[in-house]
Amino acid sequence: APRLSPDGGQLAWLTWDLPDMPWVTTDLWVAAVAEDGSLGRPRRGAGGPEEALFQPQWSPNGELYFVSDRGSGWWNLSRERGGRIDPVLEMEAEFGEPQWNFNMSTYGFASEDRLVCTYVRDGVWRLGGIDIRSGTFREIATRFTDISQVRAGGGRVVFLGGSGTEPQAVVELDLASGVEHVVRASAVVSDAVRPYVSTPEAIAFPTTGGEIAHAFYYPPLSPSYAAPTDEKVPVLVKSHGGPTAAAGGTLSLSVQYWTSRGFGLLDVDYRGSTGYGRGYRLRLAREWGILDVEDCACGARYLVEHRNADPERLAISGGSAGGYTTLRALTAPEKTFRAGASYYGVSDLAALARDTHKFESRYLDWLIGPYPRDEKTYAERSPINHIDKLTVPVIFLQGTEDEGVPPNQTQMMVDGLRDRNVPFAYFLFEGEQHGFRKAENIRRSLDAELYFYAALLTRSGLRYL
Repeated sequence: APRLSPDGGQLAWLTWDLPDMPWVTTDLWVAAVAEDGSLGRPRRGAGGPEEALFQPQWSPNGELYFVSDRGSGWWNLSRERGGRIDPVLEMEAEFGEPQWNFNMSTYGFASEDRLVCTYVRDGVWRLGGIDIRSGTFREIATRFTDISQVRAGGGRVVFLGGSGTEPQAVVELDLASGVEHVVRASAVVSDAVRPYVSTPEAIAFPTTGGEIAHAFYYPPLSPSYAAPTDEKVPVLVKSHGGPTAAAGGTLSLSVQYWTSRGFGLLDVDYRGSTGYGRGYRLRLAREWGILDVEDCACGARYLVEHRNADPERLAISGGSAGGYTTLRALTAPEKTFRAGASYYGVSDLAALARDTHKFESRYLDWLIGPYPRDEKTYAERSPINHIDKLTVPVIFLQGTEDEGVPPNQTQMMVDGLRDRNVPFAYFLFEGEQHGFRKAENIRRSLDAELYFYAALLTRSGLRYL
């Protein structure tokens, strides 16, 4: 995240050292820029082993701002003044995100006196404005609840916005009038579709160790069909990828696919997800494949107790890291789920540690333990070594050109199940990578997953979904 000061005289940037990732430990550096473009001796402006930083940015008057979770444990706005770090706004909310991509932005300067920012609390994103001179903060009204890539200037702010009823769009907001304008939407939702849109409810539920986990719950909804009054709800539990990421609250037609067909859907922000403070974000340290699995199971049981979910028709699905959580849940001793779907899920942790790309090359050291020193732990938590415990139906969906989780990982699971009396299906999509991109393949995979559940999730062996 290199950033030049307004006068071009200073450069700020972030660094981190493996095995830590940028959302665990980060350092902020500043150096003078000479006339020939060379850098002077850098000094560390912030950071250290207990601090993760996000988005260094210079204000119009040359002060260095950034997001830090030092002290409070929340990613809050700070600034450097005369070598001293001062908080800009302290709040139990997150103004940062995990830096999986370049050039992420949660705030910007609309003028010399005004900063516009977005922050997340309890899974919901909001917009706010800060008067730089007085430090006064006020929320900016917006209908969007999932906001990212904030850019400001000239009395307006532009961002990517979405909500439970609207797909992601480029949005322009006039700060003087408060009027929002959708510049371009990623999809158009017709009036015929809107009655089928199930809106998410942010929920918190008890999990293991006396802790609390978070999720979005989408109840089934269809204006065309109604379940019998005595019908309990079949539920699909989704585990997001990353795993250091978060469930999104933007309208997803892939989610609505399920709710419009009679499923409730629970999108779990298991411990280790972002948006709930540093402590929650770091809970998966050496615990991946344990806490995330427990939270998905506890979330499903919470719905059985409080949302009329059918304990005999609980399924779990996830992609990439979420696929790993799915396979771990399906091979767990306690069979909470009756079926599952793994989209390019990790099955062999040791192979992933050896073969993955540079950015994540030491990520598993933090999630599992140093490899090969902790090779035994890698083996214990790899689903490929517990195929004998996989006793419920599972469908595998994989792309042939996936470099993140190569097809051979899925193939090993399929080969291990082929000679066992466990129903399974395997779809290998030619030309697809780590995350399906072709519309026909996305539709085919959803239809296949639905058919798989409908054929195998029965009540008393007689009644299909």
